[in-house]
Amino acid sequence: MTSESLQPERAPGRRAVVAAGAAGLAAALAACGSDDSSSSPAGGGSGSQGGGSGGQSGGGAVLARTADIPEGGGKVFAQHGVVVTQPAKGQFKAFSSKCTHQGCAVSGVADGVISCPCHHSEFSAADGSVRKGPATQPLPAENISVAGDEIRLA
Repeated sequence: MTSESLQPERAPGRRAVVAAGAAGLAAALAACGSDDSSSSPAGGGSGSQGGGSGGQSGGGAVLARTADIPEGGGKVFAQHGVVVTQPAKGQFKAFSSKCTHQGCAVSGVADGVISCPCHHSEFSAADGSVRKGPATQPLPAENISVAGDEIRLA
C-alpha cells in the first residue's frame, strides 16, 4: 500500500459549500418566481398604466378584458400571482396577490378593498396600502399595460 491510499479524503472547503448552497438557493428562488413579471421592484414603481389606448401592446400574458374588471372592484389571477383592480372608471392597477402579512393569497376585491382570507388583512384597491392589519406593508405594485380592451402583464 502506498501512503496516498491511507490518507483521508479531504472534505470540500467552506467556500465551496457556501457557493454551492448559494447556487442552489438562486435556482430554487427562480423556480418560485412569478411567470413573467419578476422584474417588478419591491416597494415601488408606478405599478400600472392608466386605462385607454396606451400605445403599448405589451409582451406579457393577456390577463383580462377591461370589461371583466368591475369599477371599485377587481379580480385575482392566482396563476399569475397578481390582482388587477379598477379603483375609478378606466383606471386599472395591479398588485401582487400575495399578502404581506404571512404570504397567503388574497381572495377578492370589493368596494375598493382587497381582502386576505387568512388573517383578514385589507388593502386599498387604489394603491395597495394597508387599510386593516395585521399586515403592516402594502401589496407590491405589479406592471400591467392596457391597450384597447386588453389588460396584459407588462
